[in-house]
Amino acid sequence: MIFLRKTVAIVGATGIAGQQFIVSLQNHKWFKIKKLAASEKSAGRSYQEAIQNPNSGTMRWWSPERPNKEILNMEVENAGNLDAEEVDIVFSAVESDAALSLEPRYAKTTPVISTASAFRYDEDVPILVPGVNLEHTELIRIQKRNRSWQGFVTPIPNCTVTGLVIALKPIYDAFGLDKVLMTSMQAVSGAGRSPGVLSLDIQDNIIPFIPKEEEKVQKEALKILGKLNIGKVDNANLKVSATCTRVNVSDGHTESVFLSTKKPCSVEEVTEELRNFGKDFVRIGLPSAPREMIVVHEDQDRPQPRIDRDIYNGMATSVGRIRKDNVLENGIKFVLLSHNTKMGAAKGATLIAEYLIKKGYIK
Repeated sequence: MIFLRKTVAIVGATGIAGQQFIVSLQNHKWFKIKKLAASEKSAGRSYQEAIQNPNSGTMRWWSPERPNKEILNMEVENAGNLDAEEVDIVFSAVESDAALSLEPRYAKTTPVISTASAFRYDEDVPILVPGVNLEHTELIRIQKRNRSWQGFVTPIPNCTVTGLVIALKPIYDAFGLDKVLMTSMQAVSGAGRSPGVLSLDIQDNIIPFIPKEEEKVQKEALKILGKLNIGKVDNANLKVSATCTRVNVSDGHTESVFLSTKKPCSVEEVTEELRNFGKDFVRIGLPSAPREMIVVHEDQDRPQPRIDRDIYNGMATSVGRIRKDNVLENGIKFVLLSHNTKMGAAKGATLIAEYLIKKGYIK
C-alpha cells in the first residue's frame, strides 16, 4: 500500500509525550509532520527556541533520539488556534484538562489520536490496543454519527494497562479469566522528567503509590477486554485488582501478574497461547508493528527492563516466569515487561494510526 504521506499535527509538542511523537513520526514513511502546537507561551517561536532552557541555553529534550533540523526550525503554533482541517491527523499529547476542550474542536474535521484520558470512558469512544481489541474501531462510526463530527477521537490507554491487556488477551480468549491481581514496578519516565524532588525521592527507594493509576488500570482493562455489543462495549466479566508502584528504572514497566482462569490450563498451554498471540495482526505489515506481539522468555531471570525493554524497538511485550499459582483456583502467575514510552505511548499511538489508515478509518 502506498499513497501520499499523511500530514500530521502534534499538539503538546514541547512536553515529553509530544517529543515522543516527534521521534516516532519525523522519519516515518507514512506520515509527514506539518504542524507543531503547544501552549500560548511557546507559540510563535521556533521549536528549538520553545524547548530551550533560558538559564543554561541547552535544549529540554529527553529522548535519546534527536529532533531533526526541519523540526527544530518549525514554528510552534498556539494549540487553541490550530486549524485541524489543514492536516490529515492530529496526534494529541496534552494533559486531560486541555484535551477536554481541544480534542473535540479538532475532531469536528479531523481524526484525533490521543494519549490523554479525557474521553477514554465515554461509551462511544474506543480505547484501542494493537492486536487486542481492534473490533472496537466500529465505535468510531457511531461516535462520528452521535457527535456530528467528520473526524473522531480515539485515545490509547494508560501505559501500565497496555502490556497487561496484551498479555491477558490470549489467556482470556482461550481459558476465560475470573480474577487478575497485578503489582506494577513502573519506570520513572512515566512520571515525566521534572528535576528536583521526584529525582531525589526515587533514589534508593520505591514509591508505593501513584495517584489515580490503580483506578485507571482496573477500569480500562475491563473496557479493552470487553465485547462490542450494539454500539457500546460491555465490560469483561472479571475482577482486576492493581497495586502500582514507582521504582528506580529509567524506562519499561514491569508487572507481576497473578490470575485465575475459568477453565483449567497448564503452564505449557498458557505459554503456547502467549507465543501465538497477534500473528494475524503482525501479518498486516504495518511499519511500526513488532515481529512478535509477545516475546516469551524461558530464562527464570527474564524479563529485565535494561535488557528486554527495547526488543523490536520497544514494541513487544515480554513475558517470563510463567508458572502455576497454588493459592488461586486455576492459578497462573508470570512477570511482564512493556516499554511505557514506546508501545505504551507515542509509538503505540502511531501503530494505531497506521491500522486506521489500512482499514479506511483515516482517508
